[in-house]
Amino acid sequence: MDLVTYWLSSVPEFAVPFALAALGLIIIERAGVLALGAEGMMLVGALAGIGMQLALGLPGLSLLAAMAAASVVSLLFALMVLVLRINQVIAGLALVFFCQGLTGLLGTLLGWTNRPVSGLTAVELWPLNELPVVGGLFRQNPMVFLTVVIFFAVVWFLNRTRTGLKLRAVGENPQAADAAGLPVLRYRLAAILAGSALMGLAGGFIAVLSTKMWIADMTGGRGWIAIALVIFARWSPWRAFAGALLFGGIEALIPQLAAAGVQLPQYFMLMTPYAVTLAVMIWVAASKRAGASQPGALGEPYVREERR
Repeated sequence: MDLVTYWLSSVPEFAVPFALAALGLIIIERAGVLALGAEGMMLVGALAGIGMQLALGLPGLSLLAAMAAASVVSLLFALMVLVLRINQVIAGLALVFFCQGLTGLLGTLLGWTNRPVSGLTAVELWPLNELPVVGGLFRQNPMVFLTVVIFFAVVWFLNRTRTGLKLRAVGENPQAADAAGLPVLRYRLAAILAGSALMGLAGGFIAVLSTKMWIADMTGGRGWIAIALVIFARWSPWRAFAGALLFGGIEALIPQLAAAGVQLPQYFMLMTPYAVTLAVMIWVAASKRAGASQPGALGEPYVREERR
């Protein structure tokens, strides 16, 4: 029972990076831009967040710095896919490799590697935190609760506002949206900036509030899992949130089993999240659900003079 209690209480913290990164991807891809650079954006956010935390020691400001840094770097991606119209798959992969090298270099040169920082104390939601077994779910880092608020806000924006409807229209049929007077490239640029900010926030959370230090490539493939999570969720924010809890639960189980003395091969445990990701992708392909809710113009560059 103690194992279950500790495991449940740690699931939300492990799920937050997946949830935020997946939500950022959904915003970008709802606008019709295929985003494969989540891993790179998370690394940029992690490095910027830890740098600000080392300088000022203010977690809130550090997370904002993580969001801002990822948005600034995303302008390079926007230049490639919106202006130069480079293949979006190639542009996304190139961005990841660029960010991996850049963050590793800067982290070493600036001396930020393995330097511990202070995070935030847990917030308790009384009286729910007194419940047996599940009470730990309501004693969490403030960012855990804020993530839920962010999801509600984004879902409301996408589904209940005119701007959100226009953003989705740009992703479904940019030619029709342009004919209706919508500035397609502006909407796509705004989506890239906003979505990248959330991915940077995911990386900042890992560095500043979870690991509480910078390590090269510390995101450990979570950005790639978030991409698979979006496909699994069929571009639905709440399905992505549920999937994030699933993957967070798998990651949270690994240290709990080790602490309980369960003897399992180390590399078998480390590969578990990625094995589940492969299983999810195979299931999506087999059930032919990958394109069920996919934005109609996803991955297609837009040139105003062209008409379909």
